[in-house]
Amino acid sequence: MAFEELLEDPVIQKYLHELVGPKGMPVAAAPPDGEVTDEELAEELGLELNDVRRALFILYENDLASYRRLRDEDSGWLTYLWTFQYEDIPEQLEEEMERLLAGLHERRQYELDHEFYLCETDGLRFEFGEAMDFGFECPQCGSDLEALENTRLVEAMDDRIEALSDELNTDPADAEV
Repeated sequence: MAFEELLEDPVIQKYLHELVGPKGMPVAAAPPDGEVTDEELAEELGLELNDVRRALFILYENDLASYRRLRDEDSGWLTYLWTFQYEDIPEQLEEEMERLLAGLHERRQYELDHEFYLCETDGLRFEFGEAMDFGFECPQCGSDLEALENTRLVEAMDDRIEALSDELNTDPADAEV
């Protein structure tokens, strides 16, 4: 996928937005060609320097930007020249989806392996052992704890697991814990 196509993809735009937030999105959405300083970006985009630096650091932490330092011989000041590297975004998104799929499998198994009780007044959920320790009464309000049927939650997880598996072209049972 070409660099320009990457930036036009709504999934990638959403990914970048989730990383840098609304204040950092102008930095992430329109990366310049070649190297640029944070000051140049702030001036060009009309943003606060701290917002630009925050976005650049987040992009750096996620391997989407890199920098090189130059020291001014006279003043000793350091200048950071930033370069954007978005070529690996599709692979990073796929890895994120795989982590999500594994987490869903793990959580699904947890839901199947445990019995839960709910305080309908406070909306608190307890595992069987906790509920038993509290005498099946809510420790906050004293209401009786009711057995919680989590079939709908497990079914929703199954649907999400299937959708993610389809997206990743894997068998839904492959990542089971």
